[in-house]
Amino acid sequence: MRGFLQRCAALVVIAMAFASPGLAADGKPHHIAIQVDQNDPQVMNLALNNANNIIEYYRGKNEDVDIVTCGPGLHMLRADTSPVEDRIRRLKDMVFPGKIQFSACNNSKQGMEKAEGHAISVVADATIVPSGVVHLMELQEQGWSYVRP
Repeated sequence: MRGFLQRCAALVVIAMAFASPGLAADGKPHHIAIQVDQNDPQVMNLALNNANNIIEYYRGKNEDVDIVTCGPGLHMLRADTSPVEDRIRRLKDMVFPGKIQFSACNNSKQGMEKAEGHAISVVADATIVPSGVVHLMELQEQGWSYVRP
């Protein structure tokens, strides 16, 4: 009987070792930064798909997604050139309010304005950050996961 109890105790310890990480991961808040640095509608849509999949998977949990655009990727959030503006609005307002943010690099915006000779506006659902790269770095320093489609 003593050997049986020892084997049962060992099985319980092993089961707890395998179960604990999964349980801890489910209760952990998730923060994901997705970088878009290409003026490519396929990359933009892939980033939106990634964000959608993350939010759907962790629905009801404490997750945040920030899609950060810089360089040519700023076109994703430009009011005059975004090929995905309608999809951004749907994700932000109707499907996942408060779960997703869109950050536009001000350095890239200013560079485009200088090159094009006129002011550029971003979509209403975007926030302008001083530097997209610095924003990504600071998010990672705060424990955010980084994804680049």
